[in-house]
Amino acid sequence: MTHHTGREPGSVAPERLDAEKAVRLDPGKPKRLDAGEAASAVRPADVPVDLDLHCAGRPAWRCTHDGEPFPCPTWRALPLDDSLRAVLLAAFTLFLRPAIRDLRGQPDGPTPPEIVRRFLWFLPVTDEEARAVALRYR
Repeated sequence: MTHHTGREPGSVAPERLDAEKAVRLDPGKPKRLDAGEAASAVRPADVPVDLDLHCAGRPAWRCTHDGEPFPCPTWRALPLDDSLRAVLLAAFTLFLRPAIRDLRGQPDGPTPPEIVRRFLWFLPVTDEEARAVALRYR
């Protein structure tokens, strides 16, 4: 399933990365950001990371740039503060349902709670909390 832009979740058109350009698809509804847009909108300008290259490739949920499990080490290395965590929470929560559907049951694949912890790496999530979130997003 593709994002409302016709792209896979996590992919971002370069022209949409400029946080100064507030473009809404429907003026009556708030625009939903994907992960790249969200992080680029709030990350400090001195972070020399081209996040639009590091997108989720479905159905394996691997980074399209470096082939690592998404979110890749580039995402995980972002210097986090409370505002970035809040934006990442909103953005990466959008990935949970499709990631759980794509990855669960694969041989040697992660369990749904492991997927939750993988996509919400920036939050302290207990095993019990990860199981509860995974059940909600199945």
